[in-house]
Amino acid sequence: MKRFNDWFNGKVFQMVHGHNLVYNTCWEDPRLDKTALELGPDDNLLVITSAGCNALSYALSGLNHVYAVDMNYRQNAVLELKIAGIKELDYETFFLLFGKGKCRGIKEIYKTKLRDQLSESSRRFWDKKIVRYFDSRRKSFYFCGTTGAFARGLNFFIDRIGRFRKPVNELLECTDLDRQRNIWENQIRKRLWSWIVKFMVNRDSTLSLLGVPRAQRLQIEKTYPGGIIRFVQDCLDAVFGQLPIADNYFWRAYATGSYTKECCPEYLEEKNFQLLKNGLADRISVHTNTVEGFLREYQGTISRFVLLDHMDWLSDRLYDALVSEWDAILQKKAPKTRILWRSGGLSTDYIQTVPVQWKGGKTELGKILRMNEQLAHDLHQKDRVHTYGSFYIADLEE
Repeated sequence: MKRFNDWFNGKVFQMVHGHNLVYNTCWEDPRLDKTALELGPDDNLLVITSAGCNALSYALSGLNHVYAVDMNYRQNAVLELKIAGIKELDYETFFLLFGKGKCRGIKEIYKTKLRDQLSESSRRFWDKKIVRYFDSRRKSFYFCGTTGAFARGLNFFIDRIGRFRKPVNELLECTDLDRQRNIWENQIRKRLWSWIVKFMVNRDSTLSLLGVPRAQRLQIEKTYPGGIIRFVQDCLDAVFGQLPIADNYFWRAYATGSYTKECCPEYLEEKNFQLLKNGLADRISVHTNTVEGFLREYQGTISRFVLLDHMDWLSDRLYDALVSEWDAILQKKAPKTRILWRSGGLSTDYIQTVPVQWKGGKTELGKILRMNEQLAHDLHQKDRVHTYGSFYIADLEE
């Protein structure tokens, strides 16, 4: 029975990720990343695209180039549409698209201003989806895709079942941490954690919508006291009870379906929109490929890598791919290379023993990584998303 469940859950995850847009916004805090990366004008950075918000944020640092790489062409289509919008639209129209998640008349705007800026695969995607995703009276773009389906379910629960929309709205407007904590602990927390929410959070099918594979869930179950339920409860307690909510655009988008101009990703701030329009967006290129596949074809060197949490996915059934990816990273590294990654678990011990080619021989990866544990720990505590179990900053030995 266990073997069947593993097979079935794997098929569900593959179906979700192989046929859908998963992420409509990035769920990694770029404020932490930019502090950790120490980006300079000569840096070339590789990042897994996700929804492209953070690729745009890194470009604002004035580095040399950002290579946004993702296996899922739908994720790259989102970033391509953002770049096209930055280049061709005025700020207010762009904010309707990606700030409010709705833009009346997008069909004509897309046809006349955006479509020609896109790659062929992105055109095929948006030809079918542009109206459905952005010109709905009822549904925001941030309620589209599989993570958007989760957000819709969350809002249905808040509005129709738990009936606590008023305190949620009050919490999101808080500028006083004590008042914010009081609303969370006394008006929302107990009403949120009903039996049905606990049941759904404990299902692999639900986590698949959020891009969490079974292997990652099992890491949490093994390493976190209380398992996945306790982990998520503690994450939400930190987000809503310990960290200021005023600039937490991550949770605002999924609780309301939109951003505000005061609470949004960096690329949606007007001053940054203009900087990107004036040339910084040209420093981003988009590639539909695996990390290894891109690096095998790439002719230059990379000094900064942002690998998100995808190594958790590879560590279970695709270990050979994990080994090959690290060999490719080591072949294309620049001097003073720095690498960031995250994990659903409390540790990534599997990284330490990855066998790699190094200086003409074989060694274990952990022997050539110089971990900045203190900085990673300090930054992780400030993470506005707070859905990862751990965060890592590693320099490669010279």
